[in-house]
Amino acid sequence: MGKQQASYKLTDLVLYFLKLGTWGFGGPVALVGYMNRDLVEDKGWLTEEEYKEGLALAQLAPGPLAAQLGIYIGFVHYRFLGATLVGLAFVLPSFVMVVLLGMAYKLYSGLSWMLAVFYGVSASVIGIIAISAYKLTIKSVSDLSISSMKSKWLLWLFYLLGVVVTVITQKEDILLFAGCGILYMLVKAPPKWIRKPTVLPALILTGTGFWQYEGKTLQELGWFFLKAGALVFGSGLAIVPFLHSGAVDQYHWLNEQEFVDAVAVAMITPGPVVVTVAFIGYLVAGFPGACVAAFATFLPCYLFTVALAPSFKKIAKNASIKEFVNGITAVVVGALVGAVIIIASRAIVDIPTTVIALGAGVALIYSKKIKEPQIILLAAIIGLMIKGL
Repeated sequence: MGKQQASYKLTDLVLYFLKLGTWGFGGPVALVGYMNRDLVEDKGWLTEEEYKEGLALAQLAPGPLAAQLGIYIGFVHYRFLGATLVGLAFVLPSFVMVVLLGMAYKLYSGLSWMLAVFYGVSASVIGIIAISAYKLTIKSVSDLSISSMKSKWLLWLFYLLGVVVTVITQKEDILLFAGCGILYMLVKAPPKWIRKPTVLPALILTGTGFWQYEGKTLQELGWFFLKAGALVFGSGLAIVPFLHSGAVDQYHWLNEQEFVDAVAVAMITPGPVVVTVAFIGYLVAGFPGACVAAFATFLPCYLFTVALAPSFKKIAKNASIKEFVNGITAVVVGALVGAVIIIASRAIVDIPTTVIALGAGVALIYSKKIKEPQIILLAAIIGLMIKGL
């Protein structure tokens, strides 16, 4: 697809992702929901089919889901330049925020106030992502009418399978996603080579540790986070156990409290949750460490997406591929709902957090004027008030 077919300028798309990276709270479930709402429903820059193709490709390739989908969207009309600029615009705002928080963390030897902020913010995030997950379910599987659910019963089965497996294993299973896609394709539109067998188709502040690092440490950081970006599939939730085993248990870069603070930073900042790697990198090796960690983590995501996107786009019109994508999309959205359940089980810890989460969801349902950043800010203030008492 060439540039002349785009109904928008590349600068418009880059500016959108710069804004999304600055104000897009809620993690991967919310971010992919925002992209669907803004770029498909409101602006009409992408078709629903293009969006679903991007979501399926993003889940199949390793790395953070929301960043991959953004890179794919940049690629759809503006190829490699679009993918590169969109990826940078999406990640840069949260990277800058996380580095600044890392500087404050080093300077003040901890973020005690952050626990109070996180108390309220994490609860409101549950309400936000729950609504986003519901909307994605309706769009990607079917509406909740009996007739629609009967006609799409296999997709609903995949969806529920994605929910259950994610909740039980607390990670996304690439084999499950691929298996559901293949099975749905075989049931709905088996390819010709199945029906007739043939050959298979081929800011420097003193005390912030800004420049404190060792050469060997940077190499270890780069290699570790390259593996994290290349081997972990799905949402930001999936990378947390991998990061913990390496940063805390294997290399002893961080203690348990520092790791929890790193995850908290990722949750209270907008953009991809995986940007927590920059905070970890900063604590270990200053600004160079943050840069190496972020670059190494997002590089596999970028390379896989731009490498697969051209052929994925060309074959996506094939009926068999369409059903393959439909099958994967159903289980992917189910897995995202499973991630919501896991996050909720950790964030909803008492009556106030329950009320904050429900309030956030109700506010989004019944008021179009209230936006996600406003809810996040209010929840942060409530958290400080409750914990400050």
